[in-house]
Amino acid sequence: MAHQIVWFDIPVLDLNRAIRFYSAVLGAPVKKEEFPGMTIGILPHQEGEVAGCLYASETDRPSDHGPLLYFNCNKRLDGAIAAVEPNGGRIIQPKHAIGPYGFRAVVFDSEGNRIALHSD
Repeated sequence: MAHQIVWFDIPVLDLNRAIRFYSAVLGAPVKKEEFPGMTIGILPHQEGEVAGCLYASETDRPSDHGPLLYFNCNKRLDGAIAAVEPNGGRIIQPKHAIGPYGFRAVVFDSEGNRIALHSD
């Protein structure tokens, strides 16, 4: 079966600040790409994986409500959590077990979006 999620956009207020936050927390560089009329930050991914980007917009704003995106921090969850606050984020729920599905921490990114950091 094909992936149900194929791409996602994360609205940000300050693209450079958000790129620094996600690069630090995810432990891999976010690639800044410029196109006519827009600049985005492509989140780290490998060929064939679900991917997404960071983007600034006049109409779309970060949110602490709505869908909760889980970011793969497998085998480095503690380091990812440690990078949240020094990079402008805030921990909402510290690391905790989610039954047989591993562990997560729920945080605000540097822009005010609520996200989850996950590990087996």
